[in-house]
Amino acid sequence: VSACQAVVSTQSTGTFGRDFVTAVESKQVAQQEAERSRFYVEKAEFEKQAAIISAEGDAIAAKMLSDAFDQVGDALIELRKMEAAEEIAANLAGTRNVTYLPKDNGMLLNLPGQ
Repeated sequence: VSACQAVVSTQSTGTFGRDFVTAVESKQVAQQEAERSRFYVEKAEFEKQAAIISAEGDAIAAKMLSDAFDQVGDALIELRKMEAAEEIAANLAGTRNVTYLPKDNGMLLNLPGQ
């Protein structure tokens, strides 16, 4: 009996074949888990780098705004307030259920008989 016939004979009995198949499957599972772990590490590193870049951009933007406010004072803030008030007024003007109250003395303070 040659060596090849002995291997074929052993595989046909199933002892060597089952052990070999189990070992190959275990190796494939381990390789897949290693790839999955490598993917998660790379993903985490990418997200970390994206967060760093975003934070740096936010810091630069905040510095630019701060410098602009230092140069022009509160004029920009006042302009934004007026624009917001204008937008709010436009939205309220289109609504039917809005009642405008006078700013001075209030509406209920001028009742007759007081």
